Amino acid sequence: MFCGPLVLGVAAVRAWAKPVEAAYSCGSLRSMARVYMASGGYQKAQPFLERALHLAQGTNASDCERCACMLDLAYLYKNQGRLDEAERMCRSGLELQEKVYHEGHPYVAHTLRILSEIHRGQARYREARSALERAIAIMRTVHSDDDPQVAPFQVDWARLLVEQGRYADAESCFEKVIALIENSYGPEHLYTTKVLSSMARLYVLQERYPQAEELIGRILPIQEKIYGPDHHLLVPTWLLMAQIDRAKGDLAHAKMLLDRCSAAVEEQTDCGYLIEVEVLTGLGEFHLLSKEYTEAEEVLQKALRILDSSQGTDSDRMAIALDGLARVYIHQGQHDRAQSLCRRALDILQSVFDEHHPKVADVLETLVQVYARMGNNAEAARLQQRAEEIRVRHRADYTPVAKALE
Repeated sequence: MFCGPLVLGVAAVRAWAKPVEAAYSCGSLRSMARVYMASGGYQKAQPFLERALHLAQGTNASDCERCACMLDLAYLYKNQGRLDEAERMCRSGLELQEKVYHEGHPYVAHTLRILSEIHRGQARYREARSALERAIAIMRTVHSDDDPQVAPFQVDWARLLVEQGRYADAESCFEKVIALIENSYGPEHLYTTKVLSSMARLYVLQERYPQAEELIGRILPIQEKIYGPDHHLLVPTWLLMAQIDRAKGDLAHAKMLLDRCSAAVEEQTDCGYLIEVEVLTGLGEFHLLSKEYTEAEEVLQKALRILDSSQGTDSDRMAIALDGLARVYIHQGQHDRAQSLCRRALDILQSVFDEHHPKVADVLETLVQVYARMGNNAEAARLQQRAEEIRVRHRADYTPVAKALE
């Protein structure tokens, strides 16, 4: 069963790259698929896993083998952005897994962790938290909190806190677990770089750009060594670098990075729609800063079309794209359209998070511009005060980390 990060070289991929034949066992097919998944080749891995599941279901394969096939396929669908399919497959695998083992088995905890990641991608954060809390509780029955086996669960908890806007709590979690990750996996392990990348993203959200740059300077050479300098799995790191460059006013370098992201996503057809939307919204921000409003409108509209045609459309990603498009319309003098988009973005954010999330403040500040342009200074002042209260709340001390990690 696939439960953790995979890191295999190109030579290994070539060694396994053989046609899918019925003579292969389920385990062999899953092994081949994992090799491709390790280098982000989800489209190439898919027929191996689907064949493995079909083979397991059509033979006298054990429940354990069928369960492993389902969970590997759930993991693949998750990374392709096919989140509804991933959830269905993961739940089917989980049900069978609990039958094969028991509800408190560590294997179940690892599956719950995958389910939590799926829900996080769907912006269903309450369900993501519930699944991860249950997973952590299971792991604590067999491991102590300083055991390397528990570390990836703590990392996922920190990532969930970031999405919920609880930045100080997330930072505290990361600080507690990073030393454990580096000691157990090694400072140059790919999983270590992914954890440090999550920490760098948190620093960017906090506008602590020097700390983010320091971490990126550590992880990028390692990722380039493993994947190659132009691999599509470097896109998340390039996007972070582009955000930092935009904040520093280095728009030329930001554009170069965004162009690399676009080229990588276009070349790799199975990156998943989530990363494509991230690239498009990044381009939208760049064009807004460059006062290229026609170009900004084009890429943000494309991002919204992708989200509209995908699973889980009413998400925070859609709210971000709507907010960016509203800012385009402000500059174009289309204030009613901008106001409508902001209201829609707020409805989405407040249904996913709460009224105090930092992204809510972002949209409120866009609405402030709308009302100021429309001459409604009283409403602009009221919304500005509300946005500032959210900012102050997130600059102040946060509540202690939730009970799942106390």
